[in-house]
Amino acid sequence: MPDTPYRITTGAVARRLGVSPTTLRSWDRRYGIGPSVREGGRHRRWAPEDIAMLEEMCRLTTSGVPPAEAAGTALARAGRPPGSGAAPPATAGPPQPTPGVRRSRGPGSGNGLPLGGVRQEFRGLARAAVRLDGPVLDDLLADLVATHGLVTAWEEVMAPTLHAVGRKWESSDDRYVEVEHLLSWHISTALRRITGSAPPAEAAPVLLSCAPGEPHTLPLEALAAGLTERGLPMRMLGAAVPAEALDAAVRRLGPSAVVLWSQSRHTASHAVARLVANTGFGIKGARTHPLVVLAGPGWGKRTAAPGMLCPASLSEALDLLTRHCALASASLTAPDQAGG
Repeated sequence: MPDTPYRITTGAVARRLGVSPTTLRSWDRRYGIGPSVREGGRHRRWAPEDIAMLEEMCRLTTSGVPPAEAAGTALARAGRPPGSGAAPPATAGPPQPTPGVRRSRGPGSGNGLPLGGVRQEFRGLARAAVRLDGPVLDDLLADLVATHGLVTAWEEVMAPTLHAVGRKWESSDDRYVEVEHLLSWHISTALRRITGSAPPAEAAPVLLSCAPGEPHTLPLEALAAGLTERGLPMRMLGAAVPAEALDAAVRRLGPSAVVLWSQSRHTASHAVARLVANTGFGIKGARTHPLVVLAGPGWGKRTAAPGMLCPASLSEALDLLTRHCALASASLTAPDQAGG
């Protein structure tokens, strides 16, 4: 038939949308979200209008709409009545698995990502990432932070999803690298929207820096956003800061605290941490030193040295920095109050 070259296979559509072929077949059987034409009556071949309908189905389910409701909406918007696909109508009740065939986890999963304990209502983020759907990622992340707050968004959704993508590409011959890059970019964008609203402050800032050679900045960006939400001033140096540059920044800024992030034990330099902790600033005879916060799994479980703390989570880091900044501010104002 003349339009055959414009119809593509289920496997090709699945790769394009970032879902499994089994999911597409399941949608066809259960909800009638199927192609308008089959070759030989069995093999699915998808036309552009069929793919547009599937894209709408994906957008709706990613946004949390139940699959059955999403299917009805997608069919209606495509101008097709329910059950109008080329597949036979779905029978009442759940479909029976074919003997010897492993049953798919269905459209409620993370599309093959090992999401572990990520709650079901948050798995749309993984599905949108696998589909490389940037606009949906932006909407989901903004709604996630607005509804659940930054700490919950980072600790229960963003970080676990990033870890799941990382584990997936490490175990699949570097597949999904593009998913990790896109997801990282959009999470960074969402976090920087928060830090971009920081008001000017005169108090000593918290200085955020990756350890020398450490390229991962997203956890620090989450901490920067959390500090901004709490009204605490901060300065971000970013990735792989050389020891000399970090030392110069500490002397110039006189921060109340310095957070050193290390993702890997290979970048966790305790010598640099001691250098920062011993760096003094202020007027001669009344030098002060910053609190050093060793953040990230690279530092391991070693006992922190005097003048250093090792928080185990974003929420713990925010709480200790909030207390420390309040104490530092009180100590600065106390002499003025006494003199007044």
